[in-house]
Amino acid sequence: MNLKTLLWIGLVAGLLLGLDRLLLYMEGRGWIYYRRKKPSSSALSNACLEVQQLLEPSKKYVVQIKKDERRDQQEAGDLPPEEQG
Repeated sequence: MNLKTLLWIGLVAGLLLGLDRLLLYMEGRGWIYYRRKKPSSSALSNACLEVQQLLEPSKKYVVQIKKDERRDQQEAGDLPPEEQG
């Protein structure tokens, strides 16, 4: 291998490392799920309910009840630390 090839390999490795660190930073801020945190099934169901609320306005009460229950649980301290926002 010549020097040019080694420099390219180093550049690509550095870019991949930088991208990994950026994604970990974004995950730490709560913007995305990447390596350390896995999305919960309740988060997926809540997202589906939000979309369904837009398509079927009659489902709005279900979304509001879920939000109220979550707020009540947070105020009472019933949620585990990883679910508290």
